[in-house]
Amino acid sequence: MRTIMMKSKIHRARVTAADVDYEGSITIDAALMEAAGIRRYEQVHVFDVTNGERLVTYALPGNDGEICINGAAARRVRVGDEVIILSFGGFAARELEGFQPRLVKVDAENRLLEVDEGHVPPAASPHGHHGQGAADEH
Repeated sequence: MRTIMMKSKIHRARVTAADVDYEGSITIDAALMEAAGIRRYEQVHVFDVTNGERLVTYALPGNDGEICINGAAARRVRVGDEVIILSFGGFAARELEGFQPRLVKVDAENRLLEVDEGHVPPAASPHGHHGQGAADEH
């Protein structure tokens, strides 16, 4: 049996464009895709922190600082929205020992700040909430 785990996260990038006339996908700065280990055409989940929308699409490499939501999903975001981009993978039990997702942090211009390969989110409280500030991170 394989377990689906979060493989990587690009944290709080800003949408730079939304192109409803494009066929689909999200265009992501190629350097950020590489830092996060996201491949061309890989399925990603996009969480819009600004408006609460969530969508699933596939990734395409883009220019420096670019985060463009394409196709029908472009109607669900606005330029300037903060988004979290997640990738997932299926792992065998033996692959999970010591596994940690990769967290890619960016600045307000979507420039790479840090890659944390040992990212561990705060533990959930007994009330089902995560650590302080986590409500807007997940």
